Amino acid sequence: MQFEHHTELIIIETKNYLYTYSWEPNEESLCALEKRMLFGKDSESGILVSSLKVDPSRSPFIRERLEITCEGAEFEELLNKIHQLNAVDGFKVVFVQNPDADRVGFKKLRRIEKEVGLHLKGEAELVDPSIWYGVIKTDDRWMFGTYAKNEAVWLHHVKKPHSYSTALGTRVARAVVNIAAPKTEGIKMIDPCCGIGTVLVEALSMGIDIVGSDRNPLILDGVRENIAHFGFKGDVSLRDINDVTGSYDVAVIDLPYNLCSVITDEEQLDMLRSARRFAERVVIVTLEDVDSNVEKAGFDIVDRCEVSKGRFVRQILVCA
Repeated sequence: MQFEHHTELIIIETKNYLYTYSWEPNEESLCALEKRMLFGKDSESGILVSSLKVDPSRSPFIRERLEITCEGAEFEELLNKIHQLNAVDGFKVVFVQNPDADRVGFKKLRRIEKEVGLHLKGEAELVDPSIWYGVIKTDDRWMFGTYAKNEAVWLHHVKKPHSYSTALGTRVARAVVNIAAPKTEGIKMIDPCCGIGTVLVEALSMGIDIVGSDRNPLILDGVRENIAHFGFKGDVSLRDINDVTGSYDVAVIDLPYNLCSVITDEEQLDMLRSARRFAERVVIVTLEDVDSNVEKAGFDIVDRCEVSKGRFVRQILVCA
């Protein structure tokens, strides 16, 4: 008896996402490190295309995201493909400026938006759209797809009830959280030198499971008030980093450096050795050269960057 064997070919279509970027000159290195952590690749361009879907509001550098539906070498080719799409009501079309090219003037971009809208099946809604579409011209392609804009949520976190002049800025803190936890789901994070809680606020706003602690009892009420001010709930305790127990996927350590937190080289090494004990990965923020102590603590520096703020030049080290 013979049996017929049927082989079914399953084709899985991979979606691609286009991200537009902008950064300040002093943050270029930080932006590049965040790109490498989030997407596994770097790009000097203001455009990055990846199969990974990331909420643009996570990053202080991503401006917009386009989930690419169709593309063409010429605008007319793109319009023909758009015309073949299924009807969708309640849409609005926005032209996405290419950060690597000269800005397109208002009249021209409105003409492009109108032309795309006329080729879409369904009813447009310009006041309160239920879905946004975007169109962009890269070096050699026109692309169209579902559009999402960065809501810049970290800007709302700038004005805290309590702050330090030497604390991390919210943009840097948010990038550091992304570097520490490219994937947020199921991650256990700790900030064992949390200071006034800037990193805690940014991590909690992304839904990350994070706890914070500090050995300074004078700041803990301020940390808790900062967290509550933005409607978040987080565990913050009075504890020295050397007394941390448990196990965490990643730790963010902004090493003490101001006049109220002077530590010796030996104390710094003890802190890093403690971190090696309770965290698999550590992202270190420092004003000093700590490479030697990082190595002595048993870490390898797998990536790094620098970011300046006035006279401060911070190093950010990714250690594993």
